[in-house]
Amino acid sequence: MAFARTCSVALVGVEGVVVEVQADLEPGVAAFTLVGLPDKSLTESRDRVRAAVVNSGGEWPQKKLTVGLSPASVPKAGSGFDLAVACAVLGAAERIDPRVLADIVMIGELGLDGRVRPVRGILPAVLAAADAGYEQVVVPECAAAEAALVPGVSVLGVRSLRQLIAVLTEEPVPDEAPDEQGRPDPLLAGLRVPGTGAATGMHSIGAAQHDHDHDLADVVGQTSARTAVEVAAAGGHHLFLEGPPGAGKTMLAERLPAVLPRLTREDSLEVTAVHSVAGLLPPGKPLIDVAPYCAPHHSATMQSLVGGGPGIARPGAVSLAHRGVLFLDEAPEFHSQTLDALRQPLESGHVVIARSAGVVRFPARFLMVLAANPCPCGRFSLRDSLCECPPSAIRRYQSRLSGPLLDRVDLRVEVDPVTRAQLTEPGARGESTATVADRVRQARERAAARLAGTPWRTNSELPGRELRSRYHAVTGAMDEAERNLERGVLTARGIDRVLRVAWTVADLVGHDRPDATDVALALQLRTGVPRGVPMAIGALT
Repeated sequence: MAFARTCSVALVGVEGVVVEVQADLEPGVAAFTLVGLPDKSLTESRDRVRAAVVNSGGEWPQKKLTVGLSPASVPKAGSGFDLAVACAVLGAAERIDPRVLADIVMIGELGLDGRVRPVRGILPAVLAAADAGYEQVVVPECAAAEAALVPGVSVLGVRSLRQLIAVLTEEPVPDEAPDEQGRPDPLLAGLRVPGTGAATGMHSIGAAQHDHDHDLADVVGQTSARTAVEVAAAGGHHLFLEGPPGAGKTMLAERLPAVLPRLTREDSLEVTAVHSVAGLLPPGKPLIDVAPYCAPHHSATMQSLVGGGPGIARPGAVSLAHRGVLFLDEAPEFHSQTLDALRQPLESGHVVIARSAGVVRFPARFLMVLAANPCPCGRFSLRDSLCECPPSAIRRYQSRLSGPLLDRVDLRVEVDPVTRAQLTEPGARGESTATVADRVRQARERAAARLAGTPWRTNSELPGRELRSRYHAVTGAMDEAERNLERGVLTARGIDRVLRVAWTVADLVGHDRPDATDVALALQLRTGVPRGVPMAIGALT
């Protein structure tokens, strides 16, 4: 009896489980049996592996072959086990020394000609291997940069099975013929999922940090909305923009990612892992280091928004926007059940999806921006009578956003239509993105210094009990907010959110603790009722 084993990784959401791939050869009728809860794509690896081994110059063993994937109770999906299965078979056939294979993790799909193709989820798979104590990983050559992001792991990138066999047997490594110049590399097709990308709104546009075509200075007027965007970016607070069409709601939301600070190393790995599993990691950019931006269409299903799908659940828009911005334009047009499904990730920072194939947990700590018209025609206002919608239609339209969902939104701003004088006035441009981003960065640094030694990094993450017990405002500053609680204008959750926003305003203007002015501005941004304070952060500093 001949036996060999090597390792690969099975992904469950963005978490990986190291799987031992065992190959056993016994005398008998030639057959290939694959066991260990494989899915359809993994079952088909029997034919891919056999053809790849033969076309790579190897000899396929004419014996009874059994390949086991252990632990057998964990469902395995995808084609990323091909490389490990092929090497385990060659080890059992003594083409490769089985002792060399035992401590190596192999991830990659095999083409029929022996080429190694990339698969989704390389980064979380290598992270799982490193956590399990493995130090050597073999991945496709075009995904080696992504795997190399994990410290303490030796990464070998191979382009074909014959190259890997030569490396493991210490033979001369053959040169692979380069692809024809000017044509896209067919191996990169495995890094993306068809039907995803810029056209769907499910992508990272963090490059807007350096996009001069998207600058806050382009937004005319809208002092209150600009202040709300700055406060949202500084504290990670959710934002609701309500106003007529053409007032600038989408412009403000698109410029918000550029105001956010660059991601830390830890956050970059989390975001990159989610995008890698979803098949949205751009080739040639293995690490996402800027805040992602997702803007799904209002016809999006609940599965596309919070995650799910057939079989093993895949991340949705809330996870693709992790550590970034989730923009829901025309929010009342979304299905009410889809919007209410956001309540859990808004509070917990993650989403848990239960399916028959298992329970999956995805990170989902995002900054949500809701944009809505005041009525179906968009022209309803207390200042004029241009709206032709009946009162019942207005109430029905505005009630599509449930009270429990809006109670989780810290900032609510009415975006007024831009006047002719504002558009034509010379020198009416506001502060640039660079100026606002610098204030946001300084505010984040103040919050991080105050929260050092705690599991929280931004004011929006602080639980209510910590706010009330350790992070007090100046004496008497919260009196007006407490009177609003007694009158029913604010809920208990709402007054906690006002205090969180007040801390963010204090960080932006450089105060050690929120004073009455900071709380008044937070109340105005929460309730929309004027409090007699300047709305521009620059006027408060």
